[in-house]
Amino acid sequence: MELKLPNPKSPLRIGTRGSPLALAQAYETRERLSIAFGLSLDSFEIVVIKTTGDKVLNRPLKEIGGKGLFTKEIEEALLQESIDIAVHSMKDMPVQQPDGLILDTFLPREDVRDAFVSRIHKSLADIPHGATVGTSSLRRKAQLMSKRPDLKIVEFRGNVQTRLKKLDDGVAECTFLAVAGLNRLKMEDIITAPISTDEMLPAVAQGAIGIERREKDIKVATMLEAIHNSTTGLLLSAERAFLEALDGSCETPIAGLAEFKNENLRFRGEILKTDGSEVYSDEQVVSKEDATLVGIEMAHKLLSQAGNDFFS
Repeated sequence: MELKLPNPKSPLRIGTRGSPLALAQAYETRERLSIAFGLSLDSFEIVVIKTTGDKVLNRPLKEIGGKGLFTKEIEEALLQESIDIAVHSMKDMPVQQPDGLILDTFLPREDVRDAFVSRIHKSLADIPHGATVGTSSLRRKAQLMSKRPDLKIVEFRGNVQTRLKKLDDGVAECTFLAVAGLNRLKMEDIITAPISTDEMLPAVAQGAIGIERREKDIKVATMLEAIHNSTTGLLLSAERAFLEALDGSCETPIAGLAEFKNENLRFRGEILKTDGSEVYSDEQVVSKEDATLVGIEMAHKLLSQAGNDFFS
């Protein structure tokens, strides 16, 4: 079957959230497809869709739902065929997709680390006793409180620009952002210090972009094969299997990272109480063929140590 490519009169519609970072990810997807098939940029249309997570900014995420807050409306548009593909930050994605949709295309992964951002302190180690820290991430909050229960944590939602303004307004003395997002926004200069993954294990799938499509859309599936990064896909298979086995969501502090170690795969997992009072972590090195299995096994191992009601 000959592949009919999009063109300016019938462009491929790329659905995305409207934040600067989400748009940067959509533009990267458009550029990669454009190069792969020798198409002009106007063969693609960026369609901005406002999600519940974008509309409700004055309440913590745990009060209004889980990871689907940033995907529901976009996935509805995909099912209704008002867009052809959807571009997502993978750390926002639930492990299960709605019937009829599939998530099997991933772009090359960016830096997985968290960034320490402050106008007055030089590093995480320099934060003084009792300082105010801004973050909306339950994972980061739990990780901080497990090591520094003296810190005061305040809710810090919004895009990068909103959070920086809150720092300037003195709402908090420092905050944390993903290095990957700042790199994609060409805002590396605001990073005070990147944080080692040994010091703060990142969120599952942090730094990765995923592209969702309709399961039966063979034309789109064929196009996306050209930009899929199999390395990212393999690493995420371990991390998302870990998350799924834990039944993880935005309401549970979970961290996980898969990396290649020579010819093998190193996986580290961590689960925490929301107040940081309990932390369970482990790591394993396995063959690449066992990527999914190691994520599941790690989840079961940590839960057996913590107890099945750990997240209750």
